[in-house]
Amino acid sequence: MSNNSDRKTAFFTFFGALNDFLPNRMRSQSIQVTFRGPQSVKHLIESLGVPHVEIGKIIIAEKSVNFNYLVKNEDNVQVFPYSLPLELPKLNHSQSAELIRFVADNHLGKLAAYLRMLGFDTFYRSDIQDEELTARACQDERVLLTRDHRLLMRSCIHYGYWVRSKLPQLQIREIVQRWNLAPLVQPFRRCIRCNGLLIPIEKERILDQLQPLTRLYFEDFRICSQCQQIYWKGSHFERMNQFIEQTLNEGNVE
Repeated sequence: MSNNSDRKTAFFTFFGALNDFLPNRMRSQSIQVTFRGPQSVKHLIESLGVPHVEIGKIIIAEKSVNFNYLVKNEDNVQVFPYSLPLELPKLNHSQSAELIRFVADNHLGKLAAYLRMLGFDTFYRSDIQDEELTARACQDERVLLTRDHRLLMRSCIHYGYWVRSKLPQLQIREIVQRWNLAPLVQPFRRCIRCNGLLIPIEKERILDQLQPLTRLYFEDFRICSQCQQIYWKGSHFERMNQFIEQTLNEGNVE
């Protein structure tokens, strides 16, 4: 039977953006945590609501430790976020956008469309459930984007991000900044609706699918290789270009 001699106490301090996960009363101060038995630092950190995928470094007694470290009585644990911009392993800016792929939860449809507009492979379905969402992230090595930070605590999730803003225009800037995506952007190469790659198509092959004015004024067309949606540089194209330019300027980190 357990008694008070089994109890241990450690002190946790979270820095920077990690405080977003804590109640106001616990932010930027030492948090006392009492526990029994062997407990990993990962387990105790996540018991406070901070997902492991948001953590860049853990310092105990002036030494860096990994998530498997077993916390000792009276340990002082300092937990730091990733420094921005974050780059995924093997990612460099001379390589293609194919090196980073996303999966977005069913509350982030507009964000998914923006990522596709920028050329990033982004899986999204409005009816996707949590189990499939995490399976996609784990099996396909996709970055999980969610407003539910508890999903990011699943052990198989290696890359993920809790999207802070509720506004899609700000959400996309968050993502661009976090991974410094600006150099990897390849606009208008993916279908905004289904994520398929766009390929050129001769106007003559799709004449029967075009409205009279579109048929008259436009010559350059793309078609989605999956859903067959047709794209051209209509009046919306300039607005989208301006949005992309603004997003990259505000989301880029020098």
